[in-house]
Amino acid sequence: MESTRDIKGRIKSVTNIQQITKAMKMVAAARLRKAEEKANGSRPYAEKIGELLRRASSVTPGFTSPLLATRPVKKVGYLIISSDKGLAGAYNSNVMKRTIQEISGKDPASYSIYMCGKQGRNFLKFRGYELASYHFGFSDKPSAQDSIDIAKEMVKYFVDEDVDEVYLIYTKFITALRQQVRCDRLLPIETPDDGAAEGAAEESAASDEYMFLPDANKVLSKLLPEYVQVQVYNAMLQSAASELGSRMAAMSAATDNATERIADLNLSYNKARQAQVTNEISEIVGGAAALE
Repeated sequence: MESTRDIKGRIKSVTNIQQITKAMKMVAAARLRKAEEKANGSRPYAEKIGELLRRASSVTPGFTSPLLATRPVKKVGYLIISSDKGLAGAYNSNVMKRTIQEISGKDPASYSIYMCGKQGRNFLKFRGYELASYHFGFSDKPSAQDSIDIAKEMVKYFVDEDVDEVYLIYTKFITALRQQVRCDRLLPIETPDDGAAEGAAEESAASDEYMFLPDANKVLSKLLPEYVQVQVYNAMLQSAASELGSRMAAMSAATDNATERIADLNLSYNKARQAQVTNEISEIVGGAAALE
């Protein structure tokens, strides 16, 4: 059995860890609220951009753009959003599992990896995967400028035909305790097929008609890059909220586990102390008996 001094030292260590995890839980909970508001606030704008894209496409059937170009897929690009920091539960491991699922068994020459976040980069580097680009420093607090820079980079790779498709792997925020890893196609931009275009045209005619100035072609030309940037920014905000939610849940579980461990150690300490006192009493009684 451990000595009472050793047990007291372990209790102190676990107590210190509990204070740290509790503080991290409170910080994550405070930041989660703002991140959740941003993530939820970006959805209506992203949906509206998609609606405008569908309506503009429906009235410009002959419109062409490099961002709409579909070609035989020889190389695929994956834009992966992970976190810069750890201690976020299964957040990063879930993203990396989905990434490995997408690229497993493929020829390295058939895909490129564009990584956001130190944790994802360390995971792939350790396993020997090469990264085409790497961004970090904004996983839990992304800005619009970060998404603009990354979106421009993805558009350049696609337009220059370095890749034929770009997929976005990120974590969709549902609740603080529930997130879902998604793999959505970013480029080429998906436009409605003929049937969907006709439906969109009928819907547009049935509701208030849109006026595109100076014309739908020019609006669509400006709208397509904006659509890519909005999709990237929305994914970054969703991932940031998911990271903070996972960290809050992980630190809450760690704090609860520390509380249980302290209780177990206190019980062990009391037992050890009781055994020590009993042993001392036995020694005293034995010594007194020897003197008689």
